[in-house]
Amino acid sequence: MEFKGACVLLGVLLLVHCSFQQTPARKKPVKKVLLESDAAKDAAIEKLQKQIDDIVHELNLLKEQQSLQTVCLKGMKSHNKCFLADTVRKSYRTACEDCNALGGVLGTPTSSDENDQLRDYVRQSIGPDQQVWLGANDMVTEGTWVDQTGSGITYKNWDTSNYRSPQPDGGQAHDCAALSGASGGKWFDESCQEEKPSVCQFNIV
Repeated sequence: MEFKGACVLLGVLLLVHCSFQQTPARKKPVKKVLLESDAAKDAAIEKLQKQIDDIVHELNLLKEQQSLQTVCLKGMKSHNKCFLADTVRKSYRTACEDCNALGGVLGTPTSSDENDQLRDYVRQSIGPDQQVWLGANDMVTEGTWVDQTGSGITYKNWDTSNYRSPQPDGGQAHDCAALSGASGGKWFDESCQEEKPSVCQFNIV
């Protein structure tokens, strides 16, 4: 009798064992858990990187605003721009490059009011009879005047008072525009190789 009971017990144990083998407990495979963990880490790293990028961007904006404030304190503010005079005489190309290195472009007035303000600033900071380089040139296409970004000039203040030689009159020899303090802020086309003072323009965002 005891033997029979032992056999029944053994049979039950064998059935339970087979049952466990056929339907194992549902556990997440280790590999899948690791993959999910890696994905979570990647997402967290990506989020941190974005936060760092945002902080760096904000810091650069603050630096730019600070430098613009310094420029505006030293120079002249007009509408959304600051102008800073450079009294050193340079060729047009050198003046452009030096201005670009500071984060600006050569000044190009876009209205009569702005031109008058720039004329007064040039007279005070550089001299009443000086000419300064403007950002306008027709180097690419003769007669088509553009600013340093390549955009067409919408406002022009050429000196047309001399009927024999109204400006611009230089042809291919004169491809760069200059503002004259002595002529009340009128523009002249000049040889780009000449050396003149200049005014750097910074846009305020």
